[in-house]
Amino acid sequence: MALESPGCAGHGCPGDGDRLVAGAPLLAAYVTAASRGDTPFCVPGHKRRALALDADLGLVTDADVPLYAGLDTMKLTGGLLTRAEALAAELWGADWCRFSVGGATQANQALLLAAGRPGDQVVMARSIHRSVFSGLILAGLRPVWLPAHSDAATMLPLGPTAEQLAAALDAAPGAVAGWISEPSYLGTVADVGALARVAHARGVPLLVDQAWGAHFGFQADYPPHALEAGADAMVISAHKMLPAYSQAALVLAREGYLSPDRLETAFDATTTTSPAGAILASIDGARGLLASRGPLLLHRLACLVADARARLLGACPGLAVPGPGDFPPARFDPAKLVLSLAGTGADGTVVETVAQAAGVPLEMADRDTIVATVTVADTADTVGMLTDVLGGAITAGSGTPRPAATGVSWTLSAEPVVDPRTAFFAPWTAVPAEQAAGRISAELIAAYPPGVPILAPGELITPGLLDALWRQAAEGSRIAYAADPSLRTLRVLTGGGPAERF
Repeated sequence: MALESPGCAGHGCPGDGDRLVAGAPLLAAYVTAASRGDTPFCVPGHKRRALALDADLGLVTDADVPLYAGLDTMKLTGGLLTRAEALAAELWGADWCRFSVGGATQANQALLLAAGRPGDQVVMARSIHRSVFSGLILAGLRPVWLPAHSDAATMLPLGPTAEQLAAALDAAPGAVAGWISEPSYLGTVADVGALARVAHARGVPLLVDQAWGAHFGFQADYPPHALEAGADAMVISAHKMLPAYSQAALVLAREGYLSPDRLETAFDATTTTSPAGAILASIDGARGLLASRGPLLLHRLACLVADARARLLGACPGLAVPGPGDFPPARFDPAKLVLSLAGTGADGTVVETVAQAAGVPLEMADRDTIVATVTVADTADTVGMLTDVLGGAITAGSGTPRPAATGVSWTLSAEPVVDPRTAFFAPWTAVPAEQAAGRISAELIAAYPPGVPILAPGELITPGLLDALWRQAAEGSRIAYAADPSLRTLRVLTGGGPAERF
């Protein structure tokens, strides 16, 4: 029986309201261009006529309308992208905004390029995404890691405290910025306002990778978005929680601690010169949806997820499903559905396999944790199907309870020896993994998802980190980005052996 949402009765559905195109210039241009019968003699090469060459290829390409000579003229005389970005800046209270068709990855890299110069330090939490590491390499910035900690009751990761950020900035007086990733992949949220006050008291900006929080700040049940809380810039990934194309993201900033000119230069240096119009139009449309119906849709979403939590808790003895009530106000995303399986004895990778076979792919699963991404595009029927499948698979796979533990991605204590950029360009060699302890990593390796590097270029390889990687692989996680995904060998910097002799 599908899950019902009695708490959301009368709160509308995604189709309610006027069409978005009236207030979304890029979306309106896409709709117009897609219906026109132009005969273009400019790229892209499919000309929106690939259907005549191959039906399957045409299905993929013929809805692709470019920005240049598509949504706008080749010379962008309509100014549609500029107008759409201005509307987004107004909605999120920013002074500067750009739309990224390269995802939060490109937006993070642009923000780091704008933050400082090669050799500058940035104080940041170690639980950063791979894209942030890439940004450190591109910009030549040196990270100063904040200590990791977790919630004792739920075992979920917690962001840095104001006291931790203050101590780290005081110990690195030349640091040019603080950087945090909030919310975490598992829905917890740091006190961004307190962190911003600490950063500003020391004369530096607070920059936030808010990839999983594009929906924050538009309904009272949710935490404020990072700019609203006092941060100076944020990256949001529109395609994660909003109805936007894959690779759709925004980077937004306030003036004061950051230069709009520097931001613009950094963004242009990393973005494509051939942006996909469909991605841009979807960002604009998602922005319009938040502006017009955000509070209603987000309240409905919070209700759906709260009902799912209650149903799964009732159906699966020993299951833990943390929610906003387990944390201080505004410190957990009410739309996040996280299942902690240790108390059930079930294996999350087995549950994931069952769900996949049932046509219900999951966002993330390892032995102890499952994350199911529920968004404003879901309904009582889709969430009911999810809870039916998960409840049945967890119950069928239940066994002896085991102690709950925080995932290794959230408890890392990295030992940087060489800065990421130096390590990236340094000579390396591959060694048997069992001989890698005491050497400096030349590569980035993560269990995916969540994609938080367990090893990164320039960091000391310790027996504990090796054990964590092998354990993640044995428990069914995908080992991502490693040159040798089997982990039989690792790439290390050459230089004579142990790290102290590099």
